[in-house]
Amino acid sequence: MVESKDSEPNTAGIPVGVVGAGTMGAGVAQCFAAAGHPVVVVDPDPAARASGPERLRAGIRAARLLRRQDPGPAEERVSWAADTAALSDALFVVDCAPERIPLKAEIFRALDRTCPAEAVFASCTSAIPIGHLGSFTDRPANVIGTHFMNPAPLKDTVEVATSTSTGAQTVRRTLDLLAGLGKKAIVVGDGPGFVSNRVLMLTVNEAATVVEAGTADADTVDRVFKDCFGHATGPLRTADLIGLDTVVDTLAVLREFTGDDRFRPTPLLSKLVAEGSVGRKAGRGFHSYPSHRSSIDPRPAGADSHV
Repeated sequence: MVESKDSEPNTAGIPVGVVGAGTMGAGVAQCFAAAGHPVVVVDPDPAARASGPERLRAGIRAARLLRRQDPGPAEERVSWAADTAALSDALFVVDCAPERIPLKAEIFRALDRTCPAEAVFASCTSAIPIGHLGSFTDRPANVIGTHFMNPAPLKDTVEVATSTSTGAQTVRRTLDLLAGLGKKAIVVGDGPGFVSNRVLMLTVNEAATVVEAGTADADTVDRVFKDCFGHATGPLRTADLIGLDTVVDTLAVLREFTGDDRFRPTPLLSKLVAEGSVGRKAGRGFHSYPSHRSSIDPRPAGADSHV
């Protein structure tokens, strides 16, 4: 990492790694590539690597259309690899793998063996405490949470989570990088779900319970939040956008770390995931999305795959 004379980090154009070639991984890669960074996206799943470039192209098209911005030759700055060995030069790595602790542990240990000593390990985890992720490395001071929201290229703010071990220089480097992406950062402390998902996931679970009980259908639940509270979307459309499989995984992490049974997924959520009705990416969830894919392979919560 090149340092300027005032000891503030110069992060312009540094090599970046992204682990996970799914929706979030492709979106995060797009953010960095559009800002001029060379990016290597790693995913061991050949199908994810094969479909990743199209997700990236779709994100670039959406950015041009919706943000009226030209990300330039972003696609040319992104390469795809099967193994973390390809990240040997990366000075900032963002973990975008699923919310499964054994998988995260494997990834962080591999990064620890591969990346330069000064590399920052950021995680897009939505619930796993950063201190816990840092325990899988020999450099917990270099570990930080960068909770990008979906879709990452179109969201202006990132929830940055710091553990008691996260170093001040790691925080400075991260905030500087995010500023270079045009992102605002909200820095919070460590804890299961941080701020956003500690609150949101419980809300989604309770909203699903309301539908399951027959008190209101999904449209009505969301309309209450939109019309009464001024939310842009209701909790169930938000859950569909996140992916109900990711919601269930996140609830499982929150329940494990808090011991609170309120985070046990409602049977309706578990049923939708088992059926493959996991939200917008599947074309159906709590709501229907005819312009999206009509079906995907149902996967049980906890399956080791990148999304």
